[in-house]
Amino acid sequence: MKTIKILGTGCPNCNQMEKIVQAALTELDLDIKIEKVDDIQEIMTYNIMSTPALVIDNIIVIKGRVPSLAEVKDLLTSDVCCSDSDDSCCSSESQEGACCETSTEKESCCDPKSDCC
Repeated sequence: MKTIKILGTGCPNCNQMEKIVQAALTELDLDIKIEKVDDIQEIMTYNIMSTPALVIDNIIVIKGRVPSLAEVKDLLTSDVCCSDSDDSCCSSESQEGACCETSTEKESCCDPKSDCC
């Protein structure tokens, strides 16, 4: 089961991200609890410089912007561990050995199940 965290202190963008993630979960009929992380000290442990941030299965997939509904749905239904605006999983020790590819649609994608590296 996937885990979802939204990192943010309650700003309008953080609240908008939560609404979009909840809408994606509803449209996909997924029963996943969203954990809101608003404690600055805890947010700092993720080593991000701007919020909101979306964390799926302990991987930062979006940071510093509000994603579209389609993007969140794609992240929730795929095995892709990072988004086009974030390279954290490719450089993350937890994803060591993951395959990073470049395409016109996604700048950086990591598939931990891939053996192409």
